[in-house]
Amino acid sequence: MTSAEHSPLTRKLSAFVALSKAELDVLERLHQRRRSFVAGRDMVHQGQSDQAAYILSEGWVCSYKLQPDGTRQIVDFQVPGDFLGLRSVLLRTSDHSFEPIVDIMAAEVLKSDLLDAFAQTPRLATAILWAASRDEAMVVEHLVGIGRRDADARMAHFLLELGSRLALVGMGSREGYDCPLTQYHLADVLGLSAIHVNRVLRQLRENGLVTFRDGRVSFDNRSGLVELADFDPAYLDQSGPLLK
Repeated sequence: MTSAEHSPLTRKLSAFVALSKAELDVLERLHQRRRSFVAGRDMVHQGQSDQAAYILSEGWVCSYKLQPDGTRQIVDFQVPGDFLGLRSVLLRTSDHSFEPIVDIMAAEVLKSDLLDAFAQTPRLATAILWAASRDEAMVVEHLVGIGRRDADARMAHFLLELGSRLALVGMGSREGYDCPLTQYHLADVLGLSAIHVNRVLRQLRENGLVTFRDGRVSFDNRSGLVELADFDPAYLDQSGPLLK
């Protein structure tokens, strides 16, 4: 792991606020309790109490809810720079689970650590609230996607959003990004069957828009994909620091 000054979370929060040395020092302390987790084993269980939050430093995680029949709905994917369980740490129990998709590294953040950090650096607290609000805006977009976009536009919008999120932390570009998600992951988050996901990805590839192959998303015609998805990244709020 790198120091907090060069961490994905710092890069992400710097899109909202120009962090001072004191704020970077607090972020460094939040990164002290570093842990590794293996793929496929939940870090946080739905219904768990007294859990910590985590800052994801390396790897990908999915957040999901279990249904009474044992099936799951993936709510979103977390990438480096994201908080895991930030909301749940302030509630009595976690309302969903977190599962690493690949082996990951994360910093464990106790509730007391978080409250101390907020008390010491109100601007940093505001930046973390910005990050949480941005996450909520993404969930709203996903809800709109499942309810109102057809399958092609839904997939296109989701892949573009992931690209924008990864670019913010230096892991993606306008050309594309590495992505460990399977078609089953995409099916669970987009409300499609795996067969339908395969069909949609093939159609987008044949139309010369995007190729998802061998763990790599390549934007073959990004402007065309943006047009298909009607993708407006304003909800991601990545245009530059609002606080100096």
